[in-house]
Amino acid sequence: MKKLRAGIVGATGMVGQRFVALLENHPYFEISVLAASERSAGKTYAEAVGGRWRIDVPMPDSVKDMIVLDGADVESVADKCDFIFCAVSMGKDEVRALEEAYAKTETPVVSNNSANRYTPDVPMLIPEINDSHLDVIAYQKKRLGTTRGFICVKPNCSIQSYVPLLTPLLKYTPTRVIVSTYQAISGSGKSIDEVPEMHDNVKPYISGEEEKSEREPLKIWGAVEGGLIVDAKKPVISAHCVRVPVTDGHLATVSVEFENKPEAAEIIEAWNSYRGKPQLLLLPSAPKQFITYIDEADRPQTALDRNIYGGMGITAGRLRPDNVFDYRFVGLSHNTLRGAAGGGVLSAELLYREGYLEAK
Repeated sequence: MKKLRAGIVGATGMVGQRFVALLENHPYFEISVLAASERSAGKTYAEAVGGRWRIDVPMPDSVKDMIVLDGADVESVADKCDFIFCAVSMGKDEVRALEEAYAKTETPVVSNNSANRYTPDVPMLIPEINDSHLDVIAYQKKRLGTTRGFICVKPNCSIQSYVPLLTPLLKYTPTRVIVSTYQAISGSGKSIDEVPEMHDNVKPYISGEEEKSEREPLKIWGAVEGGLIVDAKKPVISAHCVRVPVTDGHLATVSVEFENKPEAAEIIEAWNSYRGKPQLLLLPSAPKQFITYIDEADRPQTALDRNIYGGMGITAGRLRPDNVFDYRFVGLSHNTLRGAAGGGVLSAELLYREGYLEAK
C-alpha cells in the first residue's frame, strides 16, 4: 500500500516533535515535509530543534537531515504533501488564516490548535465519540470552495480525562458536573526542567482552560443540524483547572448528577464495554480498550497509568457515591499522546479509512 505524504507544520515544538516520533514507520502515512517558523527555515530538522528534543524516544534518523520549510510559505509546503498536521504557536486569528489557506490549496488540515474549535462546520474530534460530526466536512468544503481541502481539529487535552468517561453515561442524562483537572507541565509545551517555579508548587490558574473545559464537551456531544454542529444543552459543567509538578498526564476528579440515576455496576459496565469506530476499524493508533476501570482504591495514578495502551487509553477509578451529587470518580489521560499528537494521528487514521484523506 502506498502511504500518504504527511506534512507537519509546527514541527519543532513539543507537539510537532511528538507527531514526528509517532509517524515513524506508520502503516498509513510517511513524513514528506517539515515546516516551522521563518527562523527555522533552511536548517536541517536536527539543527532547527537543537538541544530542545523533548520526546522520550530518539529523534528518528529519517528526519534529521530534512530541510525545514517556512510554514507560512503555504504553496511550497502544500506541494510536497497530501495533508498536514498543524501544531503551530501563533495567535488564533493567524492560525485560522493559515489553516484555511492550507485547506484552500486542497490540502486537508488535521489541527492540534484551538483556533477553529468553535467554528461550527469544523469537526472537533474524539474519534471514539463523535465520528458522526465528520458529516459537516461536506458543508465546510462548500464554504471554503474546495473539493478535498478541509480542517478537522482535536479538542483540548485536559477534557479527554473526563469527557470519554461521561459519554457512555449520556443515556442516563447527566444534568450537572463539577470537574477539577490536575494538568501536567507538558500541557504548557514545556518540560519539567524548563519550569523551575513548579518545583514543590501547584498553580491554581491556567489561562483559558476552564472556559474550554466547560464549553468544548458540549460541542463534542452536539448534533449536526443543517450542515453545522449545534452544541448540546446539558450537562452544565463547572471546571477548576490547576497545573501540577508532573511531566505528562492530566488527571480529573469528577462529581456528576443524573436525571436517571444508574447503579454503580451499570456505570462500570458502560465504561468497560464502550467501543468506538477506531476499535471497530482496528485503527493502528486505537487502544484495544478505550476506557479501563481500575478497582484499586488508589488508582488511577498518573505515573502508573498514563501510558496504558501506548498512552492512547483512558483510565477510570474510585467510583463512589457523592454527598452532593450522585457519584464521583477519577479519570486520567496522557495529554501529549491521547490529548495532543496521538489524538491527531488517530483522527487522521479515521479520516483516511472513511475516505476523507487521499493522495493528491
